Amino acid sequence: MLIPVVGEPISREPAQRPDGVVWRIEEAVAGAVLGKPDAVRLALTALLAEGHLLIEDVPGVGKTTLARAMAAVVEGACRRIQFTPDLMPSDVTGLTLFDQAAGEFEFHPGPVFANVVIADEINRASAKTQSALLEVMEEGSVTVDGISHPVPRPFLVVATQNPVDLDGTYRLPGAQLDRFLMRISVGYPDEDTEVEVARGAAAGRPVRDCPPVADMRTLRELIKLTGRIHVADPLYRYAVRLAAATRAHPQVRVGVSPRGVIALTRAARAYAHLAGRGYVLPEDVKALVEPVFAHRLTLTQDARAREVSPTTVLRTVAENVPAPVPVRT
Repeated sequence: MLIPVVGEPISREPAQRPDGVVWRIEEAVAGAVLGKPDAVRLALTALLAEGHLLIEDVPGVGKTTLARAMAAVVEGACRRIQFTPDLMPSDVTGLTLFDQAAGEFEFHPGPVFANVVIADEINRASAKTQSALLEVMEEGSVTVDGISHPVPRPFLVVATQNPVDLDGTYRLPGAQLDRFLMRISVGYPDEDTEVEVARGAAAGRPVRDCPPVADMRTLRELIKLTGRIHVADPLYRYAVRLAAATRAHPQVRVGVSPRGVIALTRAARAYAHLAGRGYVLPEDVKALVEPVFAHRLTLTQDARAREVSPTTVLRTVAENVPAPVPVRT
């Protein structure tokens, strides 16, 4: 058996799943987002890690379809918010109104009070409206008129944005980006998949959300099981060294914070769970470096002028930081 680190005890059984529901969830989402198994696996990694997900890509490749499929796969409360320049913070969080019949103020929850919140084209809204999500994404509650209101758990924000058409958009600030567990892209499908999609559209078959596979109770149990996936101490140190390497990189102005290290280990647990293991391997951590770290980097002005991307920096970091060496016993 493959052991992540020499002398480190681990669970020798695969992660337990109620009735194999994780496989059914992945199959259902993959049925809605054709030909993109890697994007689906990463999206479900965020779901099991109870971390927020930013899907960034050009229009028409399935960003919203993936977000809707994630929301539909579980029988929980789902709300979709179309972010526009005239959207107000109260349109997201809710507001307090005076009830004349009762003679008192009453809080009316906004669409953010759901298990899965789809923030479509999040960068279309003003910075003031974007900031309405800062508290709830970090603390799981909304404060209105000095009163804190908790949102349902589990709670997941799935946001989409187009990185190309920037007219009329507001760039997400670093504090907002840092609250997303991962940023992923869907990408263009291959030829065979695109033919299948075109054939379905020509036949008048609408793109439908995948059917519900799990309820909230099952999802909470899966998230709890994910938190018990074993991470060996040398893998924690590996994650810290990867983050430290970004801070010391000459083309990086602001590197990955400790929150990013926590996000990487959380995501690695979920990634291992989806693979059917009760422990994390170095390969899990390495596979998640780009989606977890890339949006947390701020490059130097010189690097941007040279059109260096965070992905390029992280690939260099991953190559130069040695991973713990597994052994077989």
